[in-house]
Amino acid sequence: MRKGIHPENYRMVAFKDMSNGDVFLTKSTANSKETIDVEGAEYPLIKLEISRTSHPYYTGKMKLVDTAGRIDKFKNKYAKFKK
Repeated sequence: MRKGIHPENYRMVAFKDMSNGDVFLTKSTANSKETIDVEGAEYPLIKLEISRTSHPYYTGKMKLVDTAGRIDKFKNKYAKFKK
């Protein structure tokens, strides 16, 4: 393999599934300004909309939480009242 092409700054990062609140730790190079306390230690926080604990493929449930489209649905629903 070529030298110097892989990142050197791997560290433990907390990923939080915002749809169900599940938090898991893994090594990553992702940058974050937020932190979270997990089991007495502070880790950088990366927020996810969906993960293995909420994805229909892994859970066997076909219900998908739509967090990105809520504002658009609201605007479309009440657009007829706009003057």
